[in-house]
Amino acid sequence: MHSVLPGALVVFVALALTPETVHIISEDELALMGPETWLVNIARGRHVDTGALVRYLTERRIGGAALDVTDPEPLPGRHPLWSLPNCLITPHVANTEKTAPPFLAARIKETSNTSPPGRPWSAPSTPRRGIERGPSLEASPRPVASRGW
Repeated sequence: MHSVLPGALVVFVALALTPETVHIISEDELALMGPETWLVNIARGRHVDTGALVRYLTERRIGGAALDVTDPEPLPGRHPLWSLPNCLITPHVANTEKTAPPFLAARIKETSNTSPPGRPWSAPSTPRRGIERGPSLEASPRPVASRGW
């Protein structure tokens, strides 16, 4: 991981929390990031050393952080992360089986009205049936795999 942090514009944290991944982003990793780098944590708060992150954000040694999770969670009201202009904090919530289908159905209906004229959706979906693979999906190139750490 250390070989890819220098020069990275965005570092995404999306992995399981295990004893080996607690503080996988600590002082050492933050020191390798540049002043333009943004840290995005969508996994678990304990992946990031919060004290070190606050220092690096306050000193503008990294560009910023977008945190869907924090340590501690919930983040206390007077925690320094709340007041840093280069830190975005979002609520870490997950959809349930009861709330996801209506939300997705509304989103699909909304976005289907904005598709390019004459270009039908290649992956029609309904909340009950899921996504159907269409010929245009099968003919499209496979995404390029990202380089792992």
